[in-house]
Amino acid sequence: MLFYEIKVVYQRQTGEDNPGNVKETYLVEGLTPADVEKRLLEQIKPLIFGDFEMPSCTKKQFFEIITSPEADKWYKGRVELITVEDSGKESRRTVTVLVQATTAAHAMKNLSQAMNGYDCEIVSVARTPILEVIRAVN
Repeated sequence: MLFYEIKVVYQRQTGEDNPGNVKETYLVEGLTPADVEKRLLEQIKPLIFGDFEMPSCTKKQFFEIITSPEADKWYKGRVELITVEDSGKESRRTVTVLVQATTAAHAMKNLSQAMNGYDCEIVSVARTPILEVIRAVN
């Protein structure tokens, strides 16, 4: 399944009688941009108060998505997978892994555990603006 990163801007009730604009980023699983936009709109429709716009919808590819139920932030890990060919030549392929964690250190720990069975090197871990990952329902 494909994932799309969608940025949304909308008005939401932020306090006593004062709607405010919010900008949020979601990662949504689906087959087409139209499919994921519809799925996201269904999910956040109860929050919308006034204007709503989706300024961008970008296809994203992840080697793996690692979830952690107690965590509330998403981190992008860059990992180099190392393979050694029969000739002895080493090759490296960089992949991106999305990791849910509470801190960058927690993300690094979760990523290390998830990649334990691979010959690899973790290159970086960085916080993303993703608020939520919405998976397709099978």
